[in-house]
Amino acid sequence: MCRTSIYEARNNFSALVKAAEEGEVVELTRYDKPVAVLISYGEYESKKSKGGDWLFEWRKEYADVLDDVGFDITPSRECPDYAKDPWA
Repeated sequence: MCRTSIYEARNNFSALVKAAEEGEVVELTRYDKPVAVLISYGEYESKKSKGGDWLFEWRKEYADVLDDVGFDITPSRECPDYAKDPWA
């Protein structure tokens, strides 16, 4: 992985794009903090196609924890009377 500041990247942008095309990951920083990543288009496409299913995969992985059987989650249509119970 190559790490460079945005200021230096402006001066060497063509070389950084060529490095990304060859498979190198280029990390762009501002004040020594990462702010962006430059990758090849092929790698971007592969990550984009995988990225759409992340929520489905996460739900499948944590299905036992997220199981809400036994909980009544239907919303109540009555409003609480705060005059009777201010903590309701």
